Amino acid sequence: MDFFNTVSVKEGREILMKNFEDYDFKTEHVDLEYSINRVLGEDIYSNINVPEFNRSTVDGYAIRVEDSHGASQSIPSIINILGEVMMGEEINSSIKGGESFYVPTGGMIPEGSDGVVMVENVEKMDSSTLLIYKPISQGENISYKGDDIKKGELILEKGRKITTGAIGVLAALGIPKVCVYCRPRFYIISTGDEIIGIEDELTLGKIRDINSYTLGSLVHNVGGIVVGRKIVRDNYELLRNEVKKAIDISDIVLLSGGSSVGTRDYTAKVIDSFGGKGVLFHGLAVKPGKPTIVGEADGKLICGLPGHPISSIIVFKALLEYYIRKKMGIAEIIPRVKAIMDHNFRSDPGKETYQMIELRQEGGDFHGTPAFGKSGMISLLSKSQGYIIIGSHEEGIYKGEEREVYLLQ
Repeated sequence: MDFFNTVSVKEGREILMKNFEDYDFKTEHVDLEYSINRVLGEDIYSNINVPEFNRSTVDGYAIRVEDSHGASQSIPSIINILGEVMMGEEINSSIKGGESFYVPTGGMIPEGSDGVVMVENVEKMDSSTLLIYKPISQGENISYKGDDIKKGELILEKGRKITTGAIGVLAALGIPKVCVYCRPRFYIISTGDEIIGIEDELTLGKIRDINSYTLGSLVHNVGGIVVGRKIVRDNYELLRNEVKKAIDISDIVLLSGGSSVGTRDYTAKVIDSFGGKGVLFHGLAVKPGKPTIVGEADGKLICGLPGHPISSIIVFKALLEYYIRKKMGIAEIIPRVKAIMDHNFRSDPGKETYQMIELRQEGGDFHGTPAFGKSGMISLLSKSQGYIIIGSHEEGIYKGEEREVYLLQ
């Protein structure tokens, strides 16, 4: 008998967005050097041109391009050398036909020049005479003002995860502090009489708390922060007190375990006991992860995840990672590879199936083998490098089929 009134992953996501789309994830300003992997809270427009002046992209001589026309190894063009451009200094001199200036890479191009001939293609007869052995074209070896970035141009969009490259751009624009989203605050509660801390002595019948650590790593990967974690026994009052504490200091409360239908599962009752909308849905048409519960209490999102580690990871990625990315407009590309499946395997029609995959590389191709095992098996965590998503309309996967494998981080 099915005790769950399940919703699809798509419906679950829609319920999340509908009920929590107005939740305010605030922004803050942080020093540029500490902004790596944070999410931009505003669009960044350039306040300057990059480069701010016409500059050379090579070591060479700034000339008028027409002076190089017809130049060859046997009949070089002969022009005068007026001087040298110094790095980091402005040059106020200009050149006319038959004249040149030596310019180092990145140096300012003097007025009147429309090309730079590389040092490899010239020879100095003496300190004031230059032989040019190869013609150049208009604008060759010159980076013009604003070629890279134009003043007023949108450079980095809100929702962009700040990478090393983005930090370089922000430094070039002279931005010492950057507006980023505050890290979403998560509070993780592991429930069950059998759960103990990872440093506690393992006795028969007890299980170490895995989920608060695997979930914590997922929280950090999506740009969040864990503000608290607690193990709570199967007791309604203890669980409610801990959830109340979590609601006060976090944005999202994760309860691991206690989401299935049973006499000792109090998650739904606790969620409904607070002011708010209570349980929004109980049961997700996903494998693994069916006994998922999502609710709202005092304006905060509470998610009851299955106790099995793989199931909790899958539900977090399917629902909560989606919600955070959507809310912040995170445009980061989710790491994935295409892999050829090595086996046929069935799925459950009507459920979206997340199948853990072991990857190996042969030549230039990735091959994927399903990592079979029950959702509670710890070995699946070490064997698998990613997972594939099998649609609810599909009956399974065929050997030789190429599928997208989402990489676990």
